[in-house]
Amino acid sequence: MLAWVGTGLWPYDRATWFLETFPVLIVFPLLYLSRRTFPLTHLLYFFIGLHALVLIWGGACTYARVPLGFWIQDWLHLSRNPYDRIGHFMQGFVPALAAREILLRRQVVRGKAWCNFLVLCVCLAFSAFYELLEWWTAVAWGQKADDFLATQGDPWDTQWDMFTALMGAAMALVVLGPVHDRALARRESGKLQAG
Repeated sequence: MLAWVGTGLWPYDRATWFLETFPVLIVFPLLYLSRRTFPLTHLLYFFIGLHALVLIWGGACTYARVPLGFWIQDWLHLSRNPYDRIGHFMQGFVPALAAREILLRRQVVRGKAWCNFLVLCVCLAFSAFYELLEWWTAVAWGQKADDFLATQGDPWDTQWDMFTALMGAAMALVVLGPVHDRALARRESGKLQAG
């Protein structure tokens, strides 16, 4: 929250900063309120914090102007600042871990295949909903929404954003699935010992 407050003092565009960082204002209080009734794994808390920093930095500079994105753009000889893609990758990666943790702990589905399928569906639905929010913002704000949209002239930006989020979700499942399983087992064994 310190990063949120700090960047709020000098954002490139205050309205864009608020829109981009608003999810942090929703998620952090929910995490605080649920810390006793449904504490998450340390792994998930870490990645939620990292995602919050990506959102906050993107909101402070606007995604198309984040210095790290310019560095990556120059290094990889890209035609646009890719920080927006990093944000959308995280938009799939972190919600995948969150959805996976909820589905497994609440025993909503049996079997990892169904769990993974539902996690990908949830993440893609969330990404599509976010793209609808961007569209509604563009309709309401007109030209003033350009910094929030961060399309950088790409007519396929919406599709790339959703694809990148889907790839982030898939990467989280493949790379962190086993690590997440161990974190969930540690959390459960700690809960049993405490109880």
